[in-house]
Amino acid sequence: MKREYMDGILYALLFAIPAYILGLYFPIVGGPVFGILLGMLFAKKRRPQATESGIKFTGKKILQYAIILLGFEMNLFHVVEVGEQSLYVMIFTLLAAFGAAFLMGKVLGMDRDMTALVGAGTAICGGSAIAAVAPVIGAKDRDVVISIATIFFFNVLAVFIFPFLGHSWGMSDAGFGMWAGTAINDTSSVVAAGYAYSHDAGAYATIVKLTRTLMIVPVCLFFALLMMRSAAQSGAGFSLKRIFPMFVLYFVLACIVNTTGILPAEVSHGLGMLGKFSIVLAMSAIGLNTDLPSLLKHGTRPLLLGMVCWIAVAGTSLIVQHALGLL
Repeated sequence: MKREYMDGILYALLFAIPAYILGLYFPIVGGPVFGILLGMLFAKKRRPQATESGIKFTGKKILQYAIILLGFEMNLFHVVEVGEQSLYVMIFTLLAAFGAAFLMGKVLGMDRDMTALVGAGTAICGGSAIAAVAPVIGAKDRDVVISIATIFFFNVLAVFIFPFLGHSWGMSDAGFGMWAGTAINDTSSVVAAGYAYSHDAGAYATIVKLTRTLMIVPVCLFFALLMMRSAAQSGAGFSLKRIFPMFVLYFVLACIVNTTGILPAEVSHGLGMLGKFSIVLAMSAIGLNTDLPSLLKHGTRPLLLGMVCWIAVAGTSLIVQHALGLL
């Protein structure tokens, strides 16, 4: 890491540390959202020119390093544990999220990056998925902020609405756990909704959610291939090394290392926690480079896009579970 980045990283830390602490006290909101908010509040404040390169580095590269570190809390045996049936539900909800994002994005006149980020955030795991996809497609910081804010809004709604609907419909613990794990985005919101329903539902929802996070890998590779194809069609040429999301490969390697048990559990957990903090750090940097007035110009379109994707995923999860006899 170059010394020229240190001033910017340290400056972003001034906002990331309180944001992370606030996230611990208010997990439904989460550290990344607090990081963005604090960063945006001080985005227009005058700051030393020497911090600029480091802030940009934090919002781009450290974001990728954070995704790699998250792999140290992933266990590939979870895929086997939740079983073949839950994977069917995940695949169909993934298709539903991106299908709804594409169609509604066309209707609303949203750009490609925004629809991709909201689709990924809804389909997989909220802010972490957005953080993983953003560098692959070269998304602007503004689009990252808007998409995370959109996903956050529906996460909060889900925590209150899902348990109420589950009890109203008389869902089993496993059925509700599957629904929460596949249709709510952020892990903290999945845990909150699952355990609000019952202990067994919460435990199962958490396992399903962790398995769903692994969908980051094929989704990032899919978008990398789209970027390659777009570059080839435009005649601009492309570099496989430049476009291929190497951090996704390292994420998979981190998952494998954790699954083998080579590292002590405390070390793996510590690396995973460092990854979560690094996402907050990166989001704080993105907030520092975000112009709040320009965000407000987007109006309600991102929320409408997020709402359609959210309903599509929640409905698809229930339909597929019913078809498989899981409810």
